[in-house]
Amino acid sequence: MAAGEPPHVAVVGAGWGGWAAAQTLVENGCRVTLLDSLPDPTGETPYLTPTGKPFEAGTRGFWKDYPNIEALTRSLGLREEDVFTPFTNSSFYSPDGLEATAPVFSSTNLPFSDAPLPELPSPLGQVLATFQLFERIPVPDRVTVLGLLYATIDFTRDEEAFRAYDRMTAHELFLRMGISERFVRDFLKPTLLIGLFKPPEELSAAVAMELLYFYALAHQTSFDVRWIRYPSISELLIAPLARSLLAKTLPPAGEAAGEAGGGPGGEDSGAGEADGAGGAPALTVLGGSRVQSVQLDAAGKVSGLSYASRGGSEALTGLNGCVLALGSKGMSGVVGGSPELARAAPELCKAASLGGIDVIACRLWLDTTVETRTPANVFSRFEALRGAGGTFFMLDQLQGPAYGGGDEALRALWGGDEPQGSVVACDFYNSGASAHGSDLLPAAVPGFSRANVVDSFVARYPGAVSWFSPGSFDKRPPLQTRVPNLVCAGDWVRMGEFEHGAKGLCQERAYVSGIEAANALARSGALGVRNNRVRQVSPVRDDEPQVVAGRAINKQIYDSLLKPLGLDKLLVR
Repeated sequence: MAAGEPPHVAVVGAGWGGWAAAQTLVENGCRVTLLDSLPDPTGETPYLTPTGKPFEAGTRGFWKDYPNIEALTRSLGLREEDVFTPFTNSSFYSPDGLEATAPVFSSTNLPFSDAPLPELPSPLGQVLATFQLFERIPVPDRVTVLGLLYATIDFTRDEEAFRAYDRMTAHELFLRMGISERFVRDFLKPTLLIGLFKPPEELSAAVAMELLYFYALAHQTSFDVRWIRYPSISELLIAPLARSLLAKTLPPAGEAAGEAGGGPGGEDSGAGEADGAGGAPALTVLGGSRVQSVQLDAAGKVSGLSYASRGGSEALTGLNGCVLALGSKGMSGVVGGSPELARAAPELCKAASLGGIDVIACRLWLDTTVETRTPANVFSRFEALRGAGGTFFMLDQLQGPAYGGGDEALRALWGGDEPQGSVVACDFYNSGASAHGSDLLPAAVPGFSRANVVDSFVARYPGAVSWFSPGSFDKRPPLQTRVPNLVCAGDWVRMGEFEHGAKGLCQERAYVSGIEAANALARSGALGVRNNRVRQVSPVRDDEPQVVAGRAINKQIYDSLLKPLGLDKLLVR
């Protein structure tokens, strides 16, 4: 890097982690090249089916504790009510019909009363809020879930506890905690199939506990979830972020990028606006570009990479840093084509060996409007799923007038044509060959039997999401690799001392990991002395006092009594 020139960093992958890293690096005065195999990673080009109707790969929720994505929304000048739906209920369906409904905990009533439920200590509030909403699971089976409370107290998330829980399956943990087979089969299993995309017997107990705690047990309102309005996450959030970054220019040579400690939403940017103050654009986005290999220099640092594009094989040289914001499938491709990198960073070879989970996303346009209890729904115990997890979302409800979307959004869901009926998005996980959504819907909600499919679209994504199998913790990529100027981002990344409270396969965690990946480059010195700005990350809500106290007491008993007497072998760890 010549004196006065900004550092040049490549960000590989344009998901939440990649865009967060690019944003943070641009704010730090860096020149950034973002590469992704998508033709247009900026979100400006809508994805349309062959018949001209909108499509999005998977329907993803935004939970209560997403403080950094909420801060991003505000920093882009967007109103949350224009981007997200209100918080919604969710329903679980089996071949027997409706099994349970998850309420909006922040606006539910006391059982058998019209009085609002105050926010109570966890899990008391969750128990009271859901008491009337389990349709079929008997009370004695529901009571057994209290066994998870001990696991919540014991699972302190320190390294010793995490590795002990990581060695066993979630199913084994549920058995040890005395949770009934009925409750596991009818509620916990479908929850994990849509949250971590594998059944309990194939999941790390540690990651399952992280997910259940973050989404359900930490606070009464943890499970409250809302969804994206029309048209899509890419168009409502990624596109305005991309526009704001593409409008920025590099600071003049020799000018510092700004002081450390900017806000979580991207305020106080070190790059200038596109007014001629700096000149060269701070961000270049290369769509349709699949990275094939990463090159190291004689000092063992990343110096360049090669990628395949429409024009053939091309290269980036003179790099000062690199962020790999990839899943296991993408990581396997890069490491497989980079023998020098594989030798220098064997931890990436481990990450590349982790299996991915297949995803099938389909969208159905019906000739009849079907009424459902809730717009967001889960399939449970259907034999046709063959072990897969499944969800279905009533987009005509979520993105139409029912949730404030307006008639124009409903018409847009039909590609500008006159709406005929419901539009349903069905997503299936852990399935290479799952039943079509139209086969399952009538079994869950009889009203679908009166509807005909007038149009449909199906997309398959083999190995698209991370699989947190038992013992996978040590194989997940670290934030900082052994190569000094190479870092990783994504919801599967181990963030070490910068670990965040958002857990599992979650958009908030992916976004935070990208910020921390860029921060790691700044801390390492790879960006030079002028570009050492570290961006602050907003934490999730603190653990509640009863959880903190319970963990402290449990740890004291474990360390001072059980472990010295050798009784610790009887426990999870």
